[in-house]
Amino acid sequence: MKKIKSALKIISKFVLFIVVFLLLYGLSAYVLSIIPVNNNMSEHKKEYTIYIKSNGVHTDLVLPIKTDVKDWSEQIKYEHIQSKDSTHQYLAFGWGDKGFYLDTPEWSDLKFSTAFKAAFNLGTSAMHTTFYKKIQENENCVKIEISKEQYLKLITFIEASFQYDTNGNPIFIQAITYGKNDSFYEAHRTYNLFYTCNTWANQALKKAHMKAAFWTPADKGIFYHYQ
Repeated sequence: MKKIKSALKIISKFVLFIVVFLLLYGLSAYVLSIIPVNNNMSEHKKEYTIYIKSNGVHTDLVLPIKTDVKDWSEQIKYEHIQSKDSTHQYLAFGWGDKGFYLDTPEWSDLKFSTAFKAAFNLGTSAMHTTFYKKIQENENCVKIEISKEQYLKLITFIEASFQYDTNGNPIFIQAITYGKNDSFYEAHRTYNLFYTCNTWANQALKKAHMKAAFWTPADKGIFYHYQ
């Protein structure tokens, strides 16, 4: 009987810890996501156009494929996508947990082991790139005009997120993709509760001196500052 009571006490403490942790996590996510950084965009020149795009959960950074300072098609190859279509104009970048990307094409495919590894820093990461011919602005896709200096900083951050082979090319991952115009590459860092796909996108904006949240694990924390 004592062993049962002791076990129940341990379980109740564990459950209480989880509940308190989730409450604190949710509160921190809300409070820190509405604290702005780099809120002086009007001071910068408007020389390049980019977009932030969300599927309702995950944020992508969408950049023009070719500009005078960068041609992304030199590294993110058209031959790596099923369509092989080289007439696209934009390229979206999304960082995330490799297990989520490759093993969970639909939420119904999500396994506990995949979620557990992602949440607790046990997996690896990947970059998901998607080509677009045009971008449609809506509540989940915001147009942002930035200076050349900001654009260069954004490029630097994105480039640093990829892993490269000995020839200096992003390491392509042979995998089933979501469509005919996307591909996966090996990436640096590890996904966890405190550094999510949206945290990565938010950090990219911060590094480029663009409006961003102090910290956010969710896409809404990013879009809040572009309303």
